[in-house]
Amino acid sequence: MAIEVRDVNKSFGTTPVLRDVSIDVASGSLTALLGPSGGGKSTLLRVIAGLEHPDTGTVLISGVDATRLSPQRRNVGFVFQHYAAFKHMTVYRNVAFGLEIRKRPKAEIRKRVMELLELVHLEQMADRYPSQLSGGQRQRMALARALAVEPEVLLLDEPFGALDAQVRKELRTWLRRLHDEVHVTTVFVTHDQEEAIEVADTIVVLADGAVEQVGSPADVYDNPANPFVMRFLGPVTEIGGNLVRPHDIEITADPRPGSSEATVARVVRLGFEVRVELQIGDRDAWVQVTRGVAEQLALNPGDTVNVRPNPGSRSLALTGA
Repeated sequence: MAIEVRDVNKSFGTTPVLRDVSIDVASGSLTALLGPSGGGKSTLLRVIAGLEHPDTGTVLISGVDATRLSPQRRNVGFVFQHYAAFKHMTVYRNVAFGLEIRKRPKAEIRKRVMELLELVHLEQMADRYPSQLSGGQRQRMALARALAVEPEVLLLDEPFGALDAQVRKELRTWLRRLHDEVHVTTVFVTHDQEEAIEVADTIVVLADGAVEQVGSPADVYDNPANPFVMRFLGPVTEIGGNLVRPHDIEITADPRPGSSEATVARVVRLGFEVRVELQIGDRDAWVQVTRGVAEQLALNPGDTVNVRPNPGSRSLALTGA
């Protein structure tokens, strides 16, 4: 179901946390709330869930004003970073819990739980306890438990934040596939730009309690609204007073129109890519090139080279940033 947040403000004491926030979440979409710590992401998620009430503004879920509704009346599922599993219950009972307290028939509960455990690839672990699962398996159990009551909206607050990097990568791929199967409107909080770009249909960039930009991952990455968004959504470097993506920089031995002279400070080989660290005047910069380009130019510390943004590449002036 679609979510509309309109002109929401929220303060804790005298500290503003959300400032005139307005976003639209399309029905059936997967939307990431992305930004630095303290930017208001989790508070906005909690406002949508009904766990916090805004000072001003409205929240509509499926066209219904839910601003003052309790979480129970919003039909939302919520998964926190630290999955609050019932340690004394099996995986099956953890997933079944929400259905049991709603007094659903036992046959219906069993059918629903087993469908979900199969969906999250835990059907062979139904009789295990949370302590017998890995972190990734416990998080999948938490997602199954949230989905058991068939929420209209699924809200995830940094669901993979407590997991190691490799498990995070596996689970975000799994989350995207899961979403494509169940099509529940999903909003998740993350400060990991790679996670947001890989998983989400839409990214909402938040900073200091305000929305900086909303768009598809490609739009936000390729056409950032301001220097903050450009810096936050991937690597950048500065050349001639402009922010440029390091992979969008041309490096040559000879001067070209619009190029700047630079001195190679360090050459770092990272698999099939090479990071060339430069000194341009009194500023540090860097360029990302292929191993082939680095070998062709025979780059070594102390060499003088020339750099400029590739024609047609996106750059942002730092004036006024």
